[in-house]
Amino acid sequence: MQQDQLQQIAQDIIQLTRKAGASSAETEISFGTGQNVSVRQGETENIEYNRDKGCSVTVYFGQRKGYASTSDLSPQALKDTVEAACNIAKYTAEDAFCGLADAELMAKDFPDLSLHHPWHIDVDTALSLAKRCEAAALAADPRISNSEGASIYSQSGAFAYANSHGFTGGYPSSRHSISCSVIAEANGLMQRDYWYSSARDALDLDTPEQVGQIAGSRTVRRLGARPIKTGQYPVIFEAPLASGLISTLISAISGGNLYRKSSFLLDSLGQQIASPLLQIDEDPFLLKGAASSPFDNEGVACRPRTLVENGVLQGYLLGSYSARKLGMQSTGNAGGAHNILVRSTGHSLVDLLQTMGTGLLVTELLGHGMNMVTGDYSRGAAGYWVENGEIMHPVEEITIASNMKEILKGIVAIGKDHIPHSSRLTGSILVDRMTVASGE
Repeated sequence: MQQDQLQQIAQDIIQLTRKAGASSAETEISFGTGQNVSVRQGETENIEYNRDKGCSVTVYFGQRKGYASTSDLSPQALKDTVEAACNIAKYTAEDAFCGLADAELMAKDFPDLSLHHPWHIDVDTALSLAKRCEAAALAADPRISNSEGASIYSQSGAFAYANSHGFTGGYPSSRHSISCSVIAEANGLMQRDYWYSSARDALDLDTPEQVGQIAGSRTVRRLGARPIKTGQYPVIFEAPLASGLISTLISAISGGNLYRKSSFLLDSLGQQIASPLLQIDEDPFLLKGAASSPFDNEGVACRPRTLVENGVLQGYLLGSYSARKLGMQSTGNAGGAHNILVRSTGHSLVDLLQTMGTGLLVTELLGHGMNMVTGDYSRGAAGYWVENGEIMHPVEEITIASNMKEILKGIVAIGKDHIPHSSRLTGSILVDRMTVASGE
């Protein structure tokens, strides 16, 4: 479906809600197609196509809210969905905080953020790329004995959002990826690892050979893991894991956790929450950005801003509901953050290892040992023991523990080795001290 068709359907639905007597309403219409192929040991393992469409309708009768959705975009199905949402609203309790975002906050400018780059790739070509990726991984080292496969994924779609303020907006977008996972064996012990590349534009992806080579080398270097002594050590979170660390911080300053009082950063606005080295910006207008958008899920205009400056919390991430609960105003973050950028201190990963001297480089985390209320952090981990800035040997079956407040304030350096085209752009992060417990 074309973008203008989706927007017309969205506007038609708002008209239907008015006729049904709703005091206000909002709707989102989406349509997308995708293809995913995977190979294993050089043979085709999976070919998937998806063709998704959907419509959600939210109506308000004063402070009563009703919601319904459908995957059928026929005129009758849309009428039935509006009717269902209206009927539900009659039976819901009033909520003084619900309703559309304020009309004056609606986006008025819609810059082209270069988010739509369809990849016109047929199945045979996709399978060939996947086979090249896996072959490169298997050829990386003779100790690689098996494969969990390689895959090529491509998705393209569009959406439209409209509400009874008169706002209508939307845009097409795309996402593509290449990934590979293999298994290595030595002395009767096996290890697995993987790598991937993702982007809005297929031209920005790493080559299949690059992805495969990295997957293979990461797997092999995990062989020969040895125990380490339990103790307090500095820890480097490799870039993909540092992204998760920053995501935890973002969750802690997001509206839902704040108004429910389930955040370890409650009432921290304007406070020193991290090392003075930590600077976090949000840039919704990053070209080809994984989380770029001119407006949020409620039509509120997005804007670039600084969330953390010199370790001091500058702002929360709020949609209209959480903002009202907190007595504040929406920050254009209904639906989440838009491209989180963590400023590097200029260190490469090698520099970080040298700065750390002796400690632990973590490359894998297991489990979900994070208490959002207290900030207590305890995760299973694997990685590498480092001495005098040099990687000595891999380690596994260890636990790392601390508190998120201490982790954030203990940041010593931030690398420049971020993963491209991620919604959380951060390099590896060196923390001054954590408790590392060996399973031995």
